[in-house]
Amino acid sequence: MNTPVVTARGTRDGAALAQLVGEALTRAQGHADTEDAAEIRAITDAMVRLLIGAPLHADGKLTVVSLAAEAGLRRNKLTHKHTGLKDLFYALVKARTPVPEALPDSARARAAKQQQDLTRVRAERDDLRGQAQLLARIVHVLEIENSKLKETNAALEQQVAAQSSVPDLTRRRRRP
Repeated sequence: MNTPVVTARGTRDGAALAQLVGEALTRAQGHADTEDAAEIRAITDAMVRLLIGAPLHADGKLTVVSLAAEAGLRRNKLTHKHTGLKDLFYALVKARTPVPEALPDSARARAAKQQQDLTRVRAERDDLRGQAQLLARIVHVLEIENSKLKETNAALEQQVAAQSSVPDLTRRRRRP
């Protein structure tokens, strides 16, 4: 019996398990040379390729549709005929959450400091956004007030010019 050796934790475990289960199912059902054995072999090989992230015929998503496409079969072969393999695939996908490796204390401390820095920078960014919005509103109000003051000043200058009989000497040109 050709049993794969499982040495690494994570996605390779799921792929090795899928391959092992496929071989066991083929032998247990006694279909060593039938069409069912070929389908089982195709499905388990497709599981292995999808679980290790090296699909040949599918988009690489971990779904039954992608598994069927990768195996070169129709989806209903998995949903109606080989339901145990479908369930196994979903169980392997669900169980493939990577196990985090133990981080040294220095890496943990650095990660914690980076998280604190990120939180501080985000708070500063939010504060600066608020200040920028406030300044924009202030500038807008000042522009409106300045425009009104200019209009008022122009109107007052016209009134003074109309009421005054004295010519405006500031507007005259000086002779060289």
